[in-house]
Amino acid sequence: MKGKQYLTRSEDFDRVYRQKAAWASRLLVLRAAENKADFTRYGYSISKRVGNAVVRNLTRRRLRAIMRRTGLKPGWDIVLIVRPAAAQAHFSELNQAVEGLLRRAKLLDQKNEISCLNTD
Repeated sequence: MKGKQYLTRSEDFDRVYRQKAAWASRLLVLRAAENKADFTRYGYSISKRVGNAVVRNLTRRRLRAIMRRTGLKPGWDIVLIVRPAAAQAHFSELNQAVEGLLRRAKLLDQKNEISCLNTD
């Protein structure tokens, strides 16, 4: 089913926000909650403080590209909250921030380690 990897319902976002687990960097905040499924879903929270619609959509597309190529452990719902500094960040900076947060949260699948992160 196409799109099953995305969080779309506000109830799902609220459930993730209620969890105490959060990891932060200069560009992003990662929140995660178990979902008792055999796949991991993710969503993005990007406020208008980040920039206009063009900037927010560009940032969202970059994050989607990063997450698509990332090997994640199954059974989690993840929300990436974008901070305003991410609007001026290059793709490689966002890549490193996502990798660092996922490593700290221990959500990376060890056999499918992020292979795309060395884009330099």
